[in-house]
Amino acid sequence: MSAVNPRRWWALVVLAAAQFMVIMDTSIIGVALPEMQQDLGFSQGELQWVFNAYVIAFGGLLLLGGRLSDLLGARKVFSTGWVILIAGSVLAAAAQTAWVEVAGRAVQGVGGALIAPSAMTLLMMLFMHDPKELGKAMALYGAAAPAGGTAGVFLGGVFTEWLSWPWVFIIYIPIGVATLAATKLLPDVGGRRGGVDVLGAASVTAGLALAVFAVVRAPEVGWTSTGTVLQLAGAAALLLLFFVIQKTLREPLMPLGIWRVPRLGSANLAMALLGAAWIPMWYFLNLYLQQVLGYGAFASGAALLPMTVLLMIFMTAITAKLMAKFGAKPLIGGGLLVLAAGLLWLSAVEPTGTFAVDVLPASLVAALGMSLAYIPAMMSAMSGAPQEQAGLASGIVNTTYQVGSALGLAALTAVATSQGAGQLGNLPALTDGFSAAFIWAAAIAALGGLLTLALMRGDKASAAPQAEDSQVAHGERATA
Repeated sequence: MSAVNPRRWWALVVLAAAQFMVIMDTSIIGVALPEMQQDLGFSQGELQWVFNAYVIAFGGLLLLGGRLSDLLGARKVFSTGWVILIAGSVLAAAAQTAWVEVAGRAVQGVGGALIAPSAMTLLMMLFMHDPKELGKAMALYGAAAPAGGTAGVFLGGVFTEWLSWPWVFIIYIPIGVATLAATKLLPDVGGRRGGVDVLGAASVTAGLALAVFAVVRAPEVGWTSTGTVLQLAGAAALLLLFFVIQKTLREPLMPLGIWRVPRLGSANLAMALLGAAWIPMWYFLNLYLQQVLGYGAFASGAALLPMTVLLMIFMTAITAKLMAKFGAKPLIGGGLLVLAAGLLWLSAVEPTGTFAVDVLPASLVAALGMSLAYIPAMMSAMSGAPQEQAGLASGIVNTTYQVGSALGLAALTAVATSQGAGQLGNLPALTDGFSAAFIWAAAIAALGGLLTLALMRGDKASAAPQAEDSQVAHGERATA
């Protein structure tokens, strides 16, 4: 076991800031979407690509980012990720057309896919000597995620309302430069020899992108059209190729034996359905506030703050205690069912609705469900993995959440568009479309809750502390 790093808590600040910024990158653009749509010429259906381009690149390349972190050294990959994220931010801020904007978001996602797993690896290196310190560090690092989401909602409104939407990307440039300067605080541990499964990473990312593209286009060209059928078949072939590669390659990106880890399969299923329900809710709630209720960017961001503050409070102060007392399974299953209840409540939105009646109470219920389920699902996926597969387990569960988010948003955008959400200016039609998306998101969350309760192996009430002890008992383990 390595010696204790005397600068570990300052290093944690750098890593938590990275987590903060990666998560903020998904939330800060929400309230800016209508302005971007107007300036860059996105259609209502195409607008989701501003979000999904980031998510597909981020989720599709997370496993590769974790592998590169192991091979090249976590600090080097962390720094490279920030350089790429800064470059993507410059491109996104300077975009004058819709598809340049999408390209910039994809480049940002590539940077995030290198930053996230290398940051977790560095955190584990810094704190694996003491399970109590590791638990505290994980809590602080985890708190950076909802804090980033909260700040993104607020800052997105501020920048869009009083400056302009490019500022939601410009903000990453000085912060990225400052983070690069602070990487000297991070441990510089060398990598190890091994191969890189580039073909596997390319096939899974391309398969996911093609599947989302097919679902996005289907309402316009028809679900049974030749183009849609061929695109979906191509996506299935690429994803099948990925699994064939993983089975045959000597050093695959995702050794299929990892799925023998207890609760990994059920936790990943829960995370996929959680992302498929939560992200569309956040996306369509932003559009409802601005396109139906007529809120400006700042007012829309402020309207979402109660929800994100509740998330931050529960994730940092309450969920871990509940997990220690009851275990992960009831929190994941129950949290998804609570999320479903909040989404079903949101589906009752009206064209002449108000924030206090139509949005606030239902969004708080949904946020409660999310805060109960997310961390226990993440911990369940990671806690049973042995030392040599810890990083892989973490990478898989993060990837699963992003994949579920992208596919869920694509599918529910298709649902919303078919029910009238593409008719800008027609408030009843827009509301009907958003309501349909909330109903189907509720069904997805409810399915996730029921499957979790039926399929997940039970755990003891002390699951969270045991997971921390297990991390130390297995020796030096790095989670990517």
